Amino acid sequence: MKIFIAAIGKAKPSPERQLYDDYIRRLPWKAVCREFDAKLQDPLKRKSKEGGLLLGACQGYDKIIALDEGGKTFSSREFSETLGHWQRQGNSSFAFIIGGADGLSPEALRKAHLVWSFGRVTWPHMLVRALLAEQLYRAHSVLSGHPYHRD
Repeated sequence: MKIFIAAIGKAKPSPERQLYDDYIRRLPWKAVCREFDAKLQDPLKRKSKEGGLLLGACQGYDKIIALDEGGKTFSSREFSETLGHWQRQGNSSFAFIIGGADGLSPEALRKAHLVWSFGRVTWPHMLVRALLAEQLYRAHSVLSGHPYHRD
């Protein structure tokens, strides 16, 4: 499986970055993160530009998953089953998009195959990356029968 994470903002050395790196290293799937920045003052123009950058980077991936607080919430097992279902349908490349401080553009949300929320609380963007990496590792564990995930 091929995982691509397109995110707004540059990750600096931090505990969140270390946590992200730890889970990505454990993941047997190929995973790459590419960072973007749109330096525009107007929030609506910036959000639109960011959405275009993220979507442009995701071309060619089988599924695009947008991370947004207004999306669908899943248990870890439900998310794992969704990935497994897509895999059985022949999908092998997944792009995850993480917007900037103002969220994702309406176009990015419309073009996503799934809009996924980590809950109704607001998470710092760098922590979202770490949470995503952990959930991807957990999904792999569930799908492969590894004991990391316990119900």
